[in-house]
Amino acid sequence: MTDQPYDPYQQRQPQQQEWAGQQQPYQGYQEYEDPYAAQQQYTQQWQGQTWETQTYPPQQAPQWQQQAPYQPQAEYPPQPQPPQWQQQAPAPAPAPEADAGYGPATLAGNARVTDAQRARLEGRSPIIEPGMQPAVLTALLGLLLSGTAALGTYALLVPLVALQAVTAAGWFRLNGMWPARQGIALAFLGALVADAALLTAGREHAPAAILGTLGVWVLLSLVLQLRSHADPDERMYGLMATVASAALSIIAAGHLAADTDAVSVGAAAVAVAVLARALPLPTPASVVVSLLAAAGAGIAVGGMTGFGTPGALLGTGAGVCALIGHRVAGYDYPSRFVHFTAGVALPLTAAAPAVYVLGRALG
Repeated sequence: MTDQPYDPYQQRQPQQQEWAGQQQPYQGYQEYEDPYAAQQQYTQQWQGQTWETQTYPPQQAPQWQQQAPYQPQAEYPPQPQPPQWQQQAPAPAPAPEADAGYGPATLAGNARVTDAQRARLEGRSPIIEPGMQPAVLTALLGLLLSGTAALGTYALLVPLVALQAVTAAGWFRLNGMWPARQGIALAFLGALVADAALLTAGREHAPAAILGTLGVWVLLSLVLQLRSHADPDERMYGLMATVASAALSIIAAGHLAADTDAVSVGAAAVAVAVLARALPLPTPASVVVSLLAAAGAGIAVGGMTGFGTPGALLGTGAGVCALIGHRVAGYDYPSRFVHFTAGVALPLTAAAPAVYVLGRALG
């Protein structure tokens, strides 16, 4: 038997045929044959490359799947078109233009720029003087104080109470708090209590009556504000406005505490000074003219009442305080209501301490 090279395929084929002849496959199993058996056979006899070298043209998607190329928007995606029944509606009217005296509306909370803010930005003064009409009312009230003081204490009480009421209301409105009925009523009540204390204790105990009433009203205002349910900032702002209004209304009682001749001189000087301040003159010239007029009124009324020449100093001091009150009433573009309340009352109210102190020192 000659040696032949070993061929594994020649030896395996007879064995496969022999087994094929001896065993019968199970007929019922054929329908469950492994579907990958044929692939396994070819896998065992595979030779050569495993990928196809033929190229096919690219297939396009169906027409219903084709989309327009994506174009990124600058900021927002395109908005959907409204239905046709909405397109027939008329276009809204354009928004009205902003007033000439205000700035454009904003979404940050501050809707418009106020006149005072615009004046500051433009380098102008935000002060508006009360004008001639409030000055006439101030002069009228001052002449009433001056005339009733010569008649007696109880006659002086009538215009004084009106002055205190207008002072309380004007100060709250000047601070932008309106309506503030409780604060105004509290301040005015303090003024009435001070008047009653002065009438009871007499002029010799006037400082104790005024300062005692003021201290009690500051404490009362503090207690009432602590009971408030407002925000802390608003509560503090209300407390300061209430205390200041009560203090001014109570201090106005200084006209009742001062000597009657001093009240006549000081109130007349305030009336003349405010009228002179309202004249259409430059501010420095107007101030000088007002003080000179106040001094002249002090001399004139002092001569009529027996106060004498020191009336010039009293009139000048009262005129200075009146100009300060006049200046405060014109602060930060106030409203017309402020001019006819605080603008009328503050010059006379601010002059009350000077009338009391200078009247006692010079009389």
